[in-house]
Amino acid sequence: MKDKILRKLFLGFMQIHILYHAKKEPIYGTWMMNELKEHGYKISPGTLYPMLSRMEKEGLLIKEEKNVDGRIVKFYTTTILGEEVLVEAREKAMELTGEVKEKGDNIDSI
Repeated sequence: MKDKILRKLFLGFMQIHILYHAKKEPIYGTWMMNELKEHGYKISPGTLYPMLSRMEKEGLLIKEEKNVDGRIVKFYTTTILGEEVLVEAREKAMELTGEVKEKGDNIDSI
């Protein structure tokens, strides 16, 4: 039960990571999967690629297909809407981080 709840929560965090990196430079699936793995997220291609597709359909990402060494690679970049969502998500994350880290608050004992 706990794992299912955390997975649902972390999927939102992963989307913020995707928006952040796609804002800095175009990203592609394999690179993003490795980047997320470096941050401790376990995500399979069967989860990541539908997420990228969904984010594109929602207008958060734009996809550009490029021929790289004879194969088509899908690169994703954050849209203006994606950047707006990223700004709001960052504000909420900072606010939450501040609350969770309050002095005298021992969240580890919860």
